[in-house]
Amino acid sequence: MTVHKHDIAHRLIDAAFHRKATTPLTDDHPDLDVETAYEVQNAVVQARVDGGAAIIGAKLGLTSAAKQKQMNVTEPLYGWLTDDMQLDTGETLVCSKYIQPRCEPEVAFLLAHDLEGPHVLAAHVIAATALVFPAIDILDSRFAGYKFTGPDVIADNSSCAGFVFGGQGIDPRGIDLRLIGCTFEKNGVLLATAAGAAVLGHPASAVAWMVRRMAERGQGLRAGQVVMAGALTEAVAVSPGDTVVARFDRLGTVELPCR
Repeated sequence: MTVHKHDIAHRLIDAAFHRKATTPLTDDHPDLDVETAYEVQNAVVQARVDGGAAIIGAKLGLTSAAKQKQMNVTEPLYGWLTDDMQLDTGETLVCSKYIQPRCEPEVAFLLAHDLEGPHVLAAHVIAATALVFPAIDILDSRFAGYKFTGPDVIADNSSCAGFVFGGQGIDPRGIDLRLIGCTFEKNGVLLATAAGAAVLGHPASAVAWMVRRMAERGQGLRAGQVVMAGALTEAVAVSPGDTVVARFDRLGTVELPCR
């Protein structure tokens, strides 16, 4: 390909550093394909690691059929989470650290064992999980107005920006994650309701899909890492003064105030 991976990775890194959105990469590089986009993603993540961050997990994106159709892709995508993205329970989201932050509710997995290989199924994910948590995923596209194609958002590390867990965490072996109900609120107004099945039919199935795709690229997940299984509802934009709350049946509640 004619795409210079490190050049366009630097464009994304620079956009994040200066908190100034850029235009889609595919405007200038229409031949950017998925595999090259994941190579760009690796360079973007490596820049964070070189800056002192540590990879602590991964997240899924575009896990609903409707979202895939909207973005003209045929499968989900994934990105990597680093320790400088995590917010502790009760911590406030500082909006000025981001370009255009959005939030969405997710089920999160904390792994007790490694997960890797081309044959991983939902059952293996459940068996490898220590606890599942209610979580809020914080997105921040480096593309103005969240306008991008599938390869664009993959290169942009799947819009990874932050995350926060809530609740006490529970053993996933005692519940059916497909049936976990979720309500998502902003400033006391109910925005959406959903169930765990909204994520590829089962949150653990979504994680299994990601592990199988990672195996194709020689990657995997490690014990102690966290995994965000994909959004149950549409993301909502947040600004200083907002508070978003995700309430999950059986899992508990996670609240994120913004300033």
